Amino acid sequence: MKIKQLPVSLAAVVMALGCAMHAPLASATLKPGDSAPVFTADASLGGKTYTYSLADELKKGPVVLYFYPAAFTKGCTIEAHEFADAVDEYKKYGATVIGVSHDNIDTLTKFSVSECRSKFPVAADADAKVIGAYDAGMPLKAGMANRVSYVIAPDGKIIYEYTSLSPDKHVENTLNAVKQWAAAHKGQ
Repeated sequence: MKIKQLPVSLAAVVMALGCAMHAPLASATLKPGDSAPVFTADASLGGKTYTYSLADELKKGPVVLYFYPAAFTKGCTIEAHEFADAVDEYKKYGATVIGVSHDNIDTLTKFSVSECRSKFPVAADADAKVIGAYDAGMPLKAGMANRVSYVIAPDGKIIYEYTSLSPDKHVENTLNAVKQWAAAHKGQ
C-alpha cells in the first residue's frame, strides 16, 4: 500500500501545535448564570473527615468551589496556602471555601492540616463525578481536575468562573466576585 504524503508547511504545523497546547487552558464550560450541580463528597477539615454537602453550605451563603490537580504539588500547595490566608476575608462576606481534587480522602486529610492549615475543607473526588459535573477536568488527563474556581450564590447559580493553571489569581478573583455579590445583596 502506497501512502501519499500531503505537503505541509512548517507554519501550519507550528500553528496546529500551538492551538493544541493552549486547548487545556480553555475556560470551563459552566458560566455565570448556570446552575451549579449539587453534590456531597467525603471531605476533611483540620484532619477530621465528614460528608460535605454543597446544598447545606449554600444555605449559609456563597460558596467558593475550587478544583485543583493534585494535593502536595507545588502549584496546589501555593493555592491552598493562599486560600487559607484569605478564609477570614471570605467569611466577612458570608462565603465559605471548598477545594476538590481527585485525591483520596486519606491524602486530603493530611493536606487539610498541613497545606490548608485547617482553615477550609477539601473534598475527595476519586471517581471524578464532581469534576465532570463542573466540566473541570484536565484535558487529556482522565479524572484529574484542572485549576478552576467558581463562586456560587446561595440560590445555586454560578456568579463567577475562572480557569488558569497558574494559582496566582484564583483567590484574588474569587474574593472580588464575593465582595461584588455581597455589595449587591447588602441588607437582603
